This record gives sequence, structure tokens and C-alpha cells, in this order.
Amino acid sequence: MGLVFGLLWLFTGVLRCVHGQGVYAPPSVRIVHSGQTCSVEEERYSERVYTIREGETLELQCLVTGHPRPQIRWTKTAGGASDRQGDSSLHSDTLKIETISRHQGGRYYCKADNGLGSPAIRSIRVDVYYLDDPVITVHQSVGESKEQFYFERTVFLRCVANSNPPVHYTWRRGREVLSQGSDSGVEIYEPFFTQGETKILKLKNLRPQDYADYTCISSVRNVCGIGDKSARFSLNNRTAPPSIKLLLDDPLVVNPGETITLVCVASGGDPPPTLSWVRPGGEELPRRSRVKGGTLTVPAITVDDGGAYSCVASNNVGNPAKKSSTILVRGLRKGRFWITPDPYHNDDNIQIGREVKISCQVEATPPEELQFSWLKNGRPLRSSERMVITHTDTEVSPGTTNLDIIDLKFTDFGTYTCVAALRNGGTPEISIDVNISSTTVPPVLTVPRGRSHLIAQEGDTVDLQCLVSGKPKPIILWSRVEESGSAAAAVLLMPDGSAQMESYDGVLRITNVSRDMSGTYRCQTSQYNGFNVKPREALIQLVVQFPPVVEPVYTEIRQALGRAFSLTCRLLRAHPARLLRYEWKLGTRLLTVGQFSDQKDDTNYHVRALNREGYGEYTCDITNEAGAGRCTFLVTGKAYAPEFYYDTYSALWQNRPRVYGFKLQWTQMEPNAVDRILAYRLGIRQMSQSRWWEQEIPMEGTIQKGELLTYNLTELVKPESYLVRLTPITRYGEGDATERIITYSGEFQCGFEDEALCLFSQDKTDEFDWTRHSAVTRDTKYTPNTGPSSDHTGSKQGFYMYIETSRPRLDGDKARLLSPTFNMNAKSSSSGPSYCFSFYYHMYGKHIGALNVFLRQKGQTVTDTSVWSLIGNQGDRWRQAKVNIQPTAAFQMVMEGVRGAGIEGDIAIDDVTIEEGKCKDPPPNSNLALIGRQR
Repeated sequence: MGLVFGLLWLFTGVLRCVHGQGVYAPPSVRIVHSGQTCSVEEERYSERVYTIREGETLELQCLVTGHPRPQIRWTKTAGGASDRQGDSSLHSDTLKIETISRHQGGRYYCKADNGLGSPAIRSIRVDVYYLDDPVITVHQSVGESKEQFYFERTVFLRCVANSNPPVHYTWRRGREVLSQGSDSGVEIYEPFFTQGETKILKLKNLRPQDYADYTCISSVRNVCGIGDKSARFSLNNRTAPPSIKLLLDDPLVVNPGETITLVCVASGGDPPPTLSWVRPGGEELPRRSRVKGGTLTVPAITVDDGGAYSCVASNNVGNPAKKSSTILVRGLRKGRFWITPDPYHNDDNIQIGREVKISCQVEATPPEELQFSWLKNGRPLRSSERMVITHTDTEVSPGTTNLDIIDLKFTDFGTYTCVAALRNGGTPEISIDVNISSTTVPPVLTVPRGRSHLIAQEGDTVDLQCLVSGKPKPIILWSRVEESGSAAAAVLLMPDGSAQMESYDGVLRITNVSRDMSGTYRCQTSQYNGFNVKPREALIQLVVQFPPVVEPVYTEIRQALGRAFSLTCRLLRAHPARLLRYEWKLGTRLLTVGQFSDQKDDTNYHVRALNREGYGEYTCDITNEAGAGRCTFLVTGKAYAPEFYYDTYSALWQNRPRVYGFKLQWTQMEPNAVDRILAYRLGIRQMSQSRWWEQEIPMEGTIQKGELLTYNLTELVKPESYLVRLTPITRYGEGDATERIITYSGEFQCGFEDEALCLFSQDKTDEFDWTRHSAVTRDTKYTPNTGPSSDHTGSKQGFYMYIETSRPRLDGDKARLLSPTFNMNAKSSSSGPSYCFSFYYHMYGKHIGALNVFLRQKGQTVTDTSVWSLIGNQGDRWRQAKVNIQPTAAFQMVMEGVRGAGIEGDIAIDDVTIEEGKCKDPPPNSNLALIGRQR
């Protein structure tokens, strides 16, 4: 199967052909595999399953046809973790995943699209096979998990192994293979809800002979070469589940920067359990931490390292043992205060003779160590009848202390300090100063005059300001206000992405303001670090103006001389959207100006007949107060790029030993869009060199859309590859160039995927013909017990050639298939060059006749020499044959199928190859050549 490379004929000159849409064709696609695989199977015709072993290299190739050359994209469904190597799609004809993992299994799609018809899509399911080491776990009857495994107890040994395909389990006791019914004291079963996932060995009323070594062998029956794996467990009268104890206080209170050590020891369990440390919710241990056995060391501990730590012990007997401890790292955070005026009077001001409360709040770890003290003007303050100090419960976090001043007097004015500290030290204390005086007043919030409605240009830096007075001056909170009447939606976010921003000076600065920042902003006082009164707030309206957004921003228009055309510039949005003006120019020359009406959202410019001065860059600027949006149109007479044709049969040929030729074919994209193409400039260089050779290929007449043009490149040096560049030329000048690489291949391949059969032909002198066929199109009346069920790659969509031996065929009837003719240089050597001719064959059925291969040489006379022959049933599978040939003249290969004694005698061939040089690693049945027999 695959692309076709030829060793075929020599043409001269430029050949042209066109019919209907020419060679334009929608894409077709198929997936083939290479590299390592276990098998490729078909399910219900539409499902291809590619099986591969974990750790091997997956390589799938997407083979496409169609013109113009289709773009290829690989995608994957959510059948596993989308590795998408960064992205979920791959733009390449080959999908390669090295060291494939089980999570990369799933369905892969190849999509080919060239803009004609619907995209072509094919898929293949990749099934990754693997087998993990089995694990044996041991359990007792319910209620006995903490007891030792004494006599007359029921014990369960469970064996589990992750695998694909499902695993098969075998139990052994010592060297004895255990099976259901082999021992009355043993049961072997699979729980109903875990079919195929586990195998349980039940030991009923434990007996002395049950104390033994048990082995669980897991097997996937050697699929993909995956060998069996085993696990062993020794059951004795000491076997017991794990138990542990922690050698530390709980909770463990430490100071920041200290090194802590958590010690966990096993107090029981056989086999000896393994110990590990974990944090809840899968949170990782601190990066600096070190674990050695059951000891966890965390140096220079921080507040973020605080929390719960758990020690887990496991020995696969019973359930794992787990004990936890909490680490509390001493610290004080988020010190705040607020002043509450007399709550019994409807007045936010502090007044002599009334009550005032000062509150102080701090978050502490551990909360029970938090202690507050108060100072007035730097001196300690104790609770009294008029100065009442209270604290919240130490178990409540954050902790709060209140200072109630009853019947405020002038002598009470001063600076009050709230001091928060931890009883056992370990962290700096927090001090908060609050001034109470005649100047201590609640906040007043205002917006500066003329600043409540701001207009800014997109990209500017804009300051939103709220003036706040009062003492102490509170923090200002900024947020956005949803437009009235709008449906319930997500909270409008601030420029930094948060729902609310803080400001200490009342200014919100927005840099590089964008149009989505337009709207209403609210500033309001915070109750913290200020008065505990109803928040003061104000609103500011921000309008962001932006230049018109237009389309197309840039487009290229190709036009021939003398034609009429129109250019249209469309307005999408703008703010302000009034008093919009437009201006058309060609280069720097002004063409026309005007103003938009309220009903119009586009402007047009018409050219009645294009002349040479009309080529160039047209611009349309639509302007408002914020700036201009520009449409740009490049009007050119350049021809579009040629489209190389990649589906050429027998594109490469050779007729001399050291050189080869290549049939270069292409179509012209939109040939009628511009003036007639006069010629093509052909450039060619060897890939290993920098020098270009150029020549012109003149064109007569008008090229039609879809017309296939052909030019033969000769004297290409073997085995060099070449870069070819093709540039169309009109009276305007050179058009767009296109390039492709020509790679030498001394190989001809044909998988019979296309109806043209790679230029194979039927012999006109035989009794019947070979038939092109695929399993998908197989007639339901086909003869059973003969012929293949797929092509040689395993695909039911793939094609092959076969002989149909049903009636009216008779015993001995022959069908011959002729290859294209390959030209040779008879003077190159006395015996001629060597080639390897290989093919796949399928000969299955009790009435199989014969398959013969002849070398037909066309010298002065035509001679047929038998080079390979095989007779009789070879089994229901594809096999490969290779044979060396050494022609001395132009030659063809003849594939002859001979009908046997009955209808069960279908013979098939696939993937024919002719390659330079002698055959390497010939398979069996390749030495059956009958040399020298002519007919």
C-alpha cells in the first residue's frame, strides 16, 4: 500500500489536459501503520484497532490524495489523558509517540481538508497493552482484623494487577497449583463487581498446612510479548496487620524557623510494615523536608508548613494503619481596629459624656496563646468602671479585644495602644495605635468636582479619585457596579482580575485602560482601621473611547487590466459612534471623503476599468474623536501561486544509470483572476547546494481552471534530492511562487488503492481478468473458505487484486496482470542492473491453483521468463515473496493466476514493489524461482 513512485517513460515538452473541474478533487484519506505493533484488527468494518505494547513507539501515517494538496491534522478524543504534546492536534502526515503510555491509548483521527467538498476523516483506535506487577493483600473475617491469624479463622488472599487486556490469575501454595475444588479448605473466586480485576483465595478455618508460601501469577497470555508476573506472600501464625504510634505531642506547637522532627514507629505487624508521611488532600510535603523511614524532618519551618501530617503504615495485611498530628506554627497576622461611637444615640460622632468603644482584632496561632494588653499614651491601662476591657473567647479566631470608655471625658483624649502577643513568645508582638481626641471624626467621602464622569482614550492611564476626610482615615475599597436592568451575571472584575481592590490614598489607577473597563465604579470606606459606622460610598462613571473597528483590516485583490471592481470597508463598532468620517486613498493620492449617516455602516469605492496606474495600496480611514480604523486593500495583477499535483502516477523514471527524470505536474490557482499567464519561470537546485538553475516555460493560449500542466525534468543526478520553484509570469510581472521537494527513490510501489492501478493493465490474450477488491465492498454472496478478509495490512478498507474462481471459470483458466513498462539502458553493463521484485500473496482454499510471476523483456523480441511460482493452499494469511531480477532491456512484470479444480481457489496479491539492488532478508517461499524457463 502506499504512494506510487515509478521508473517509467520519458516525455518531452509541456503536456496539457483538462476536463470538467480538471484534476481538482476532494480529499481522501487512509491510515497506515509502521514501527512496532502487536496487531491491527477490524471490528464491524468501521473500527480499526491498533494494538501496541506500553513503552514502544507508535507511528501512524495518514496517506491522502486530492488536489489541491490537502492539509492534514491529527486529533485525539478523550479516551485517555490528552498528551497533546502541548496541543490537542498535530499538523503532520505522521503521528509518532515514542515510549507510549497506557494513558495515551484512545481513538486518533486523521482529518484532511483542501476546501473541496467535505473534509475526509479516518480514525483508528490505539489499544495500549500492559501488565503491572501483581499485589497480594491479606484480610481476615470481619471483626477479626486486629487479631493474629490463629487457627479456625477465615483468611482471604486477594491478588490484584492492573493490565490491558484483562489479566488471568493462577494461585500456588508452595509448588502446588491451587484450583477450585482441588482442596476442600480452599475457595477461589472473583467478586461479582470486579470481574477480571482481582482473584481471591479464601482459606476456610485456617489449618496447619495453610501456613505456607503463596504465589499469585498474573498473565495476559503473552500478548504483545508481555511475560507473566508474580507476587509472593508467606502466611504464618505471626501474620498481623500493622499498628503504629507517634512519638510527639499533638498538637505540636513550634516557633517559625525551628527544625521539627516527627517520629512514627511500628508497634506491630507481620510482615514488618513500611512507613510513609502524607498531608491531607494530597498536598505535597514541604520541599525542604526529609523522610527517612518513619522520621520526617522539616528544617526552618514556616507558617505555611503548619497543618496536619499523617503517618501511614502498610504491610498488605488488613487495612493500613494511620495516625495524624497537627503542627501549629506560632504567628500573629492581620491586625485591625475600629472605633464604634455610642450605639445608644443616632450619631456617628464621638462626643463628651457618651460611650465610645475601641476594638482590636488579630489572627493568632495557636489561638489559646493570644493575649492582649492596652496602653494609654504609652502607659499600661487596666480595666476599671469607666475603662472596661473585655476579650473574646480564646477558642474563637480571630481574637478580639474591646476597650469601652464610659462617659467620655476630656481627660480621656489621647493615644490608645492595643498590643497583641503570644504567651510563650516565638514571634514579634503587634501594636496598633488609635487616637481619640476632638479631631477624631467619622469619614466623609466625596468625589472631586468634575471627576464623577471621566472620559478616557483606550490605552491611556486614568486615575479614579475619591477624597476621604476624617480621623483616622479608613481604607478605601473599590469595586465595579453592574449596569441597572442587566440580567444576573458574573461579578464584574477589577483591572487586576479581583472583585475588589484596596486603596490607602483614595486613588484607583488604571494603566493601559481598555474598552471593557468602561462602566460604573464604587468607592466606599472600610469599617477596618476607621469608624465602625455605615460605609460611605460614591460612584464614578468611566467612559473609554476607542477608534472605529473595521474590516477587512487587510486584504489582497487580484485583478486583470480593464476590469471593474468595488472595495468595501465595514464599520463594526466605535465609541463615540457619531460624526464618523471616511477617507479613501490610493497610496498618498486622495480619492474621496465623506461622512457616515446613522443608517449606514459601510463605505464603498468603485473602479470602473482598471489601468496600470490603478494598481497599488488602497486605504480607507474611518475616524472618530478617539482615532481612526483603517481598511487596506492591495490591488495587484500578480498571478496566484501554482498548485503542485502530488498524485501523479509514475512521476519518477530512469533510463540511464546515473541520472533520473521526474514528471512535474501542476494546476494554476484561479488562472482567470488576472491577465493570461504567458510563461512559468522554473528554478531548480540540489538540496545540498545553494546555486539555482532557471529557465522559462512558455505557455500558449489561456490556462483553464483545473487544467493539469506537465513538464518533464531530466538529467537529475542520482540519488540527489532537488528543490523546485515555479513562478507564473503575466504582463504585470512575476506572480506568487510555490516550491516542492523532489526526492529520488529507486522504488516502484503499488497498493492498488486507486482505480488507475498504478498503470497496471490486464492482458488481452488470457481467459479472464484480475479484480480490484476490498473487504468493505465484498459481495455478500462471495465464496466462503477462500480469499482474504482484508488487505495485507489488516485493513478492511484497503484494496488488493484477486482472481475470482467461481463459475464460469474452468480448471486451468489464466488471468494475467501486466505492470507498467520500465526502460533500461542495455549498455550500462553486460548483464544489466539488479532489481528486487517483491509482493504479498494470499493463497487460501482447497482448490487453489497456481500463482506464477514472469519477467517480460522487450528487446528485439519479446520474451517471458518465469522467475517465481507457487502451487496449492498456503493457509489463511498474507505472505511476502521477494525475487531478484536482472533485466537487460525494457521490461514488465507479469502476475499470472491459474484457476484450480474448484470454486474455493481465489488468489490475491497486494503491495507490489520493484526496488533497485538485490533483495535483502528474503522471506520463505522466495527461493521458488524457476530460472531460465521461457515461453
